[in-house]
Amino acid sequence: MTDDAAIDILLGTLDVLVLKTLSWGPSHGYGIARWIRESSGNTFRILDGALYTALHRLEERGAIEAEWGHTEQGKRAKFYRLTTAGRRELRVQAEQWERYAAGMTGVLTTAPRPA
Repeated sequence: MTDDAAIDILLGTLDVLVLKTLSWGPSHGYGIARWIRESSGNTFRILDGALYTALHRLEERGAIEAEWGHTEQGKRAKFYRLTTAGRRELRVQAEQWERYAAGMTGVLTTAPRPA
């Protein structure tokens, strides 16, 4: 899928995507964006501004913590990790999104009623 065909993330979904990404272990911003892009089959593109706004928002809520470290290439980067509160938030948000997706699928796949 080309960048032009990628789907912009719906408002409110980026936080749960970041939390899920960090459930696999600590990562820096570029790594988070790459994991979301790759695991979505290149469907979701995460703009830097939106990602770092979400990271700061999640950090303020106590869902993630950050510390400075070095990437595999030796570059200095801020690494984010999920907190216990973040794991709880991920569980709640994932359940909400699963219900939302099931409801949307039900609506989109239901045949019209005969008149």
